Amino acid sequence: MGYRTIKTAIGAGLAIWIASLLDLEFASFAAIIVIMCIEKTKKRTLHSIRKKFFASLLSLILGSICFELLGYHPIVLALFILLFVPILIKARIQEGFVTSIVVILHIYTVKEASLQNLLNELYIIFIGIGIALLVNSIMPSFKEEIEKYKTEIETKFSVILYEFSALLKNSERSWNGKELVEVENILNQAKNIVIQDVENHLLRKENRDYYYLEMREDQFKILKHMAGILDIVSSSKLDVKQKGMLANIFLNISQHVDSGDTTVALKLLEEYEESIRETELPKTREEFEIRANLYYLNFEIKNYLIIKKNIVSRSKL
Repeated sequence: MGYRTIKTAIGAGLAIWIASLLDLEFASFAAIIVIMCIEKTKKRTLHSIRKKFFASLLSLILGSICFELLGYHPIVLALFILLFVPILIKARIQEGFVTSIVVILHIYTVKEASLQNLLNELYIIFIGIGIALLVNSIMPSFKEEIEKYKTEIETKFSVILYEFSALLKNSERSWNGKELVEVENILNQAKNIVIQDVENHLLRKENRDYYYLEMREDQFKILKHMAGILDIVSSSKLDVKQKGMLANIFLNISQHVDSGDTTVALKLLEEYEESIRETELPKTREEFEIRANLYYLNFEIKNYLIIKKNIVSRSKL
């Protein structure tokens, strides 16, 4: 049984009980409001409540005027709905249509838009949205689940970078790239959880877990680009010194995926770039293409590290 289901059940029962204690007519409608207002996150609940409240209030005012002027007849109700729906759409509160129609149907049923009847509806609305806010203020913590996803992502990144290193060292090695597919799925699942966590903290301006996942998504795009180039480079059996050097850099990065310090890896890349400048020009077309692709891989892994360095610096501010 889901957490949201339990909250809805408790909230609905509590709303009817309070409305009945106050001897309100249509007390069961308070439970319906609770059920319709409870969303997956606090932010969505607030948006839902706002739209349903203003739609219901507008319905009470306009509907009462229509019925009092034109009479309590089915044709008047039909005309009211035809006129009311465009107003809701214009005001961008059409999500409150169902609750607003139920509210005015109560007035239609008693056939009197008296102050007492209007207050009765307002009390029911306030009880319903109040209970919805109360029960939805208690949200489960996603911290443990988010940390688990982060660990899985870092593990997959480590494996991917290790495979990059191994492919450069051994042209006979094969890798099906399944970790690339797996980490993409994990990233999507993690982001859904983090978005819920963000929407449950209404006063928090920043969420480090969200920025972390954005960083990993950007890095993942780079890794995917690199995988295609590595297929080309690793398929060549030509002995190029820079292959082994870059392989060692990838190995170093794979061992420190969870670390925020990129100093050592960036220094190794600087030394690698210096060695490229000092090496004599390629003598064959194949060597030229391999070294060009290696230089591209160097450029991409440097961007991978810079993305991480920037997000780490930002988190310290």
